[in-house]
Amino acid sequence: MADTGSHRSVTQRTHRTHRAHRHHQVLLVLLGAACVAFGILVAVVVPDSEGPAWLMAVVGCLAAGLLMLGRVALTRFRPGRGAAL
Repeated sequence: MADTGSHRSVTQRTHRTHRAHRHHQVLLVLLGAACVAFGILVAVVVPDSEGPAWLMAVVGCLAAGLLMLGRVALTRFRPGRGAAL
């Protein structure tokens, strides 16, 4: 089956997105680590007397950081893609 123009454009877009993500991995790791650190800082410094808002802030920061770090880890160590930058 021959590739059509639309198939090639989707493939090219996918490769461009993958390349952009690979170039920004360091930034994503730093941002993810900062989110996790901020979540821990909020959990330690801010008293938990604020109720559910305090808990939601901590969980939100931790979740955002872990999602970013997980995204980089899955992309970097995905089978078939290799672990090289």
